[in-house]
Amino acid sequence: MPDNSQTTPVSFNCEGGLVLNKSTFLMQPGEALELQNFEPDIGGGYRRISGFTKYVNHIVPQTTASSEAVLMCTVFSNKVLAARGEKIWSSASTTVTIAITSDASMSGSGTINVFSTTGFTASGTLQINSEIFTYTGVTTSTFTGVTRATASTTAANQAVKDVVSESWTLRDTGRTNAAKYTFEKFNFDGNNKIIVTDQVNAPTVFNTSLTATDVSESAVAGAKFVTSFKGHMFYAGMSSTPEELVFSSPFNEDDFQSGQGAGSIKVDDTIVGIKTFRENLFIFCENRIFSLSGTSSANFAIAPVTRNIGCINGDTIQEFAGDLIFLGPDGLRTVAGTAKIGDVELGTISTNVQPIFDDQIDDAVAFESIVIPDKTQYRIFFTKEGQADSLTSGVICVRKGHGYEFSETKGLKPACTDTIVDVGDVLVLHGDYTGYVNRQEVGNDFDGTVIFGKYRSPDLSFNDLGIRKHMQRVIINYKPESAIDADLFLRYDQESAESSRPAAYPLDSSAVAAQYGVAIYGATGTYGGTTQPSVRQAVEGSGFTIALRVNDGGLTAPYSLKGFQLEYQIGARR
Repeated sequence: MPDNSQTTPVSFNCEGGLVLNKSTFLMQPGEALELQNFEPDIGGGYRRISGFTKYVNHIVPQTTASSEAVLMCTVFSNKVLAARGEKIWSSASTTVTIAITSDASMSGSGTINVFSTTGFTASGTLQINSEIFTYTGVTTSTFTGVTRATASTTAANQAVKDVVSESWTLRDTGRTNAAKYTFEKFNFDGNNKIIVTDQVNAPTVFNTSLTATDVSESAVAGAKFVTSFKGHMFYAGMSSTPEELVFSSPFNEDDFQSGQGAGSIKVDDTIVGIKTFRENLFIFCENRIFSLSGTSSANFAIAPVTRNIGCINGDTIQEFAGDLIFLGPDGLRTVAGTAKIGDVELGTISTNVQPIFDDQIDDAVAFESIVIPDKTQYRIFFTKEGQADSLTSGVICVRKGHGYEFSETKGLKPACTDTIVDVGDVLVLHGDYTGYVNRQEVGNDFDGTVIFGKYRSPDLSFNDLGIRKHMQRVIINYKPESAIDADLFLRYDQESAESSRPAAYPLDSSAVAAQYGVAIYGATGTYGGTTQPSVRQAVEGSGFTIALRVNDGGLTAPYSLKGFQLEYQIGARR
């Protein structure tokens, strides 16, 4: 037993986030030298992130190749709207399934016999295993006018009792060479609509019936960006006029008559993104940022926000924590900070993790971002050509008080994203590079792939690098959401090969409080347990500095590391 009378305790909270721009000896104890797949928690501590799962179980049909990414995903008119390649699809409002009753093999058109067609639409798209079918009619127990192996799928032998499910419905065709899509939801005339651009073709408007109508004005064909502002629809990013904004007449996205209030505005730099924020339209360019004020063509006015900094990629622009955040050449910035300070160094909010941005900005071929408003959290993802999902990095930025805390993601590789807030419910979607639409912030894994979380503290000297510390115990305060699959490691003297390296200490979750309606009696949770237990772990080893590591095994639900108390005995001075 240790001599507690000579034991010195040191406690600290887990706060400050990932810090990569300081010496480990100058970091605060609660900051992190590594923080992977943990998020700074607005409730305090570092929480292992949640996973994602398929939001629509069926793959979005491809246009020409299975390698096509999902280029747009959102929710509109109670359906998921997704683009892959040159086609736009909608999912069913609800998933309807039934089993087939006889062999589904056929040549050309035919029928599929099922137990019942109740709940299916009169015509549409079906999926059996990986094969997609279209059909033109139904009886009580058959789909008729069936054409198999559509949407570039391959005909396969389907067996009795294989499940038939309602699949994606094709909503728009006729596109060529479509690239990344952008969209804007709007209501100019009392009817909800969504307008979609794909960088090549005419913008397309969908009504709530998901009927598609192309914008007829040739001047906005090939627009990369679209947004509404003061009742006008603004288009930008046309390849022939990359410095021009074209806007429609009031409350008509397809009227471009100057006499009706339509027009255009030019800036002196290539536009890379546009975003309406409060009473202004912000125009992000490669090397400048402008704001547009006014209410109509009669008084629209352009003013510079800054001529000294631009935006790397428009897909990084998000409304976040009462500001606009975007990726500049020197990291993450906010419009308010950029406009007020006008200084490159002071205007950057991501200095704590700048090495990540220095490593990723030049090599990334695509950027995606998402906001999770109930966590005051912004996420940015960097995609490199041919890089495996498991190696894809991202950064989590959390607004806490008057500052920001950061961590790093590994294994999230979205091709497109969207956040939908509906009656207080937050739906975070991303389309991937394999053709699926997924929902983030659900589950304990990345759609079946293990989430590996890592936390490492700074090298703690307790203000005296010359004194050896003989560690006695570590008390871990954490907030579990279920049982925990994680190990604690102690590392001494900057993980020197000559220092002691004790084996893993598994985090004990036996005292996790049972959650009513979730826990299973006798199986999960301890009735009468605490919601934020403190685990006392006897440890061994000594060194002049001590670092804590927590490696998450990825097999259980998230949990938050709240803080630590280290107890040690003072040894000899070197």
